[in-house]
Amino acid sequence: MSLKTFSCRVLCKLVNHEVVASKKTLSARDAAAGFPGRSSARGYYNSGKASQPGPGKAAHVRVVDLRSDTVTKPGPSMRQAMAAAEVGDDVMREDPSVNELQEIAAEMFQMEAALFVPTGTMSNLIAVMVHCRERGDEMIVGNLSHLHIYEQGGSAQLAGVHATTVDNLPDGSFDLEQLESKIRHGYPDPHYPRSRLICVENTHNIQGGRVLPLTFLQEVRALADRYGLSVHMDGARVMNAAVAMGLPPSTILQHTHTVSVCLSKGLGSPVGTMLAGPKDFITRAVRCRKALGGGMRQAGILAAAGKLSLLEMVGRLEEDHHNAKIFAQALLECDPAVFTVDMATVETNILRFRIQEPTLSPSEFCARMAEVGEGEEAALGQGIQVLMYPHFSNTVRAVWHLGISPEDTQLAIQKMQLVASQHIKEKVGAQ
Repeated sequence: MSLKTFSCRVLCKLVNHEVVASKKTLSARDAAAGFPGRSSARGYYNSGKASQPGPGKAAHVRVVDLRSDTVTKPGPSMRQAMAAAEVGDDVMREDPSVNELQEIAAEMFQMEAALFVPTGTMSNLIAVMVHCRERGDEMIVGNLSHLHIYEQGGSAQLAGVHATTVDNLPDGSFDLEQLESKIRHGYPDPHYPRSRLICVENTHNIQGGRVLPLTFLQEVRALADRYGLSVHMDGARVMNAAVAMGLPPSTILQHTHTVSVCLSKGLGSPVGTMLAGPKDFITRAVRCRKALGGGMRQAGILAAAGKLSLLEMVGRLEEDHHNAKIFAQALLECDPAVFTVDMATVETNILRFRIQEPTLSPSEFCARMAEVGEGEEAALGQGIQVLMYPHFSNTVRAVWHLGISPEDTQLAIQKMQLVASQHIKEKVGAQ
């Protein structure tokens, strides 16, 4: 058998396998998009792609994707910068684009040094590994923190670091007395782990993009200094916090020892997170990154996007915050009155709201927002699919980003009002 014939046969088998696999998983994807029977807790990372309109439904469909700011895509200028990037071997510290990005981040955050890391999860894990130097050390984290819930317990699984939790308050902060009570004082008593690290999250994801108060950060740092602990900030969206407060990020980060800042959410890069801190911390972080498989070679192609994110994309985050507030206000003004939201909690680009109509669950609401219903094109002029997720404590979560324009926000409002009115009509008709 010739190599060409063999290659063709292998390719045909792969294509057929993909077709069969896609057919098998189609119903599962559709179920995820519609959320039937799905728990509203811890579920928003499941796939929820828009389905195509069926027979008799709208042929012209607009999709407004509010699932997460991780769905952003690089625009033409960012792609051009990536294509033109000067590169080298970053593991050898010879990639000029990566080196420049790290210098930009260190200067912006007013930290001694910074490191380009593939993901936020890896960045947080590296921080834990460096701060907690011995297996069996302990970190203190919020019970609703991303690091604790959504990162697979990697700190324990891979680093051998024990976590103890404090309760996250509605604004993402902690009760300081409870925090202090979690600090171990018995070391080197062999019965207990050794407290090493306090982790905070800003903005706070699960609590709806809340911005941590500066006074809280000051008090946490003072407490950590008193007991010889370090403070790490999961600052995946700390640039949103800085924009919301009208402050440079360094003003926020002066109260932490280290920070992880995501480039691939609202800042629009396709890949990457910056880990920043003291020089000796970053020196050790380089070793941990390599051990975790995060040492990339000609990474300047990605770093070029990161430079644009930090230098050109921060200011526009205010647009996302504004659009989120516009939608939140529309929820309050919706007639019939189906939704509740505390406008004081809508601080950045993440919106959590409740459905006060007992016959409409968050899962059903999200399913109806994501589908094109009968008569929708006639009512709205087109089909509109709005993707969002059921969330913690019987709420719905929606996230604004650079892919969502003011027009998209108005389309989402129209669809929300239609779904609410149709549900109430159906409820009345069934009585």
